[in-house]
Amino acid sequence: MQLEFLGTGAGSPSKQRNVSSVALKLLEERNSVWLFDVGEATQHQILHTTIRPRKIEKIFITHLHGDHLFGLPGLLSSRSFQGGNEPLTVYGPVGVKDFVNTALRVSETRLSYPLKFVEITHEGEIFRDQMFTVEARKMDHKIECYGYRIVEADHPGELLVDKLRAMEIPSGPIYGQIKAGKTVTLPDGRVINGQDFIGQPQPGRIVAIVPDTRTNQNAVKLAQHADVLVHEGTFARNEQKMAHNYYHSTSAQAAQVAKEAQVGRLLLTHISARYVGKAANQLAYQVQKIFANTRVVKDFDIIEIPFKD
Repeated sequence: MQLEFLGTGAGSPSKQRNVSSVALKLLEERNSVWLFDVGEATQHQILHTTIRPRKIEKIFITHLHGDHLFGLPGLLSSRSFQGGNEPLTVYGPVGVKDFVNTALRVSETRLSYPLKFVEITHEGEIFRDQMFTVEARKMDHKIECYGYRIVEADHPGELLVDKLRAMEIPSGPIYGQIKAGKTVTLPDGRVINGQDFIGQPQPGRIVAIVPDTRTNQNAVKLAQHADVLVHEGTFARNEQKMAHNYYHSTSAQAAQVAKEAQVGRLLLTHISARYVGKAANQLAYQVQKIFANTRVVKDFDIIEIPFKD
């Protein structure tokens, strides 16, 4: 599981940062990629990565401001020309379906794959299968905006092979039955319970995406015990008034969310163009005393999300 940042700027693109988009790469888990927001020129950014549009399975739009949305029709169109024929689902606030369908209709674009929309009308779980659940909660932004919490299901425990060998149980098809937790009768007559030879389940990983918002308790709820929190950090810690006026957060407010939610790591994105180079990195240094494990990400950063120890 990896996060790859395709755009980390706020409002409009700059020479240093494109507008918002981040890919959750689940290639080992389900051979797919999920996108969170598709700002203008996201498909251009993808050309500089190993991401294949045909692998994009789901797209989650946080809100309908252009710097999070304007790249969506182009990406959907290009996916048809790049071998994409598997279904794709777009999640987002009411209006995202009308926006996309209007763009496709006016441009007479025909997609080669089924496109489904899930427009969010209330907070709570919006997706679940055997591998992942996704929860959406409202943010405090100028227009309707949702943050997302992605929870991976626990992984089954590993087969305790050393314990089996110590009991002189030879490897073979019987190991599969034991791994399944079945009660097994061995060739020598011994009866063993497979559950006794399976280690503890590996807790699934949690990723929280908190987009454009004033500080609010829903952000803390989404981020609770997350391995990684991706939080907008548009303004520096001393710009609280400006952040409030523009319905955004400071880096210090994001760090406070991370601290309160007890997350593993905080990644600051959606950085104002006023902060360039060292000034952008200072957004993280300023909040080390609030939450030490903080980093300002830049375009094309790849962040590994390992299992908990």
